[in-house]
Amino acid sequence: MKFFSRIVTALVTLVLVSSCGYNTLQTKEEAVFKAWADIESSLQRRADLIPNLVETVKGYAGHEKETLTAVITARSKATAVQIAPKDLGNPALMQQFQETQGNLSSALSKLMVVVERYPDLKANQNFLDLQNQLEGTENRINVARQRYNQAVEVFNGSIRRFPESLTNNLLLHLERKEYFKAAPQAQEVPKVKF
Repeated sequence: MKFFSRIVTALVTLVLVSSCGYNTLQTKEEAVFKAWADIESSLQRRADLIPNLVETVKGYAGHEKETLTAVITARSKATAVQIAPKDLGNPALMQQFQETQGNLSSALSKLMVVVERYPDLKANQNFLDLQNQLEGTENRINVARQRYNQAVEVFNGSIRRFPESLTNNLLLHLERKEYFKAAPQAQEVPKVKF
């Protein structure tokens, strides 16, 4: 009878452990980290394209120094703020990161408005190639942000739902992750004075 009771206890324990979500929670957290790395990769691609775009525009519109300087400054600030995966639960750091990225997007929007004044520049093949690459990168960034937020939604929901919440509270102690939100300046339409 003791042997039978040990087997039943072992089976019950195995069933409880396999459904506690220990491995699932860790897999979901890794999905959040991967989605964040995808955002960083797309943001790096954008940062790498900007100097070429600025130099091409500078050749045609050299007197638009204020706009060009704003783009360069915003790029510098955006690339200076880095978030490690362990900091994805830090709301203040996420807000700072999102603000710098939003400032860069705003500066790029203003640059594109300035470009409208230069028909020769708009027809230049180098500029067109850079503009297409930048537009593609912006689309990638948007998709990466959406995927990140989906991964965060799944993860945050999991650490709050039973039985995974119990596993998290007792064993893992994983923290809620922050969503990627639009920066406050993203609502503003770029204003360029001629």
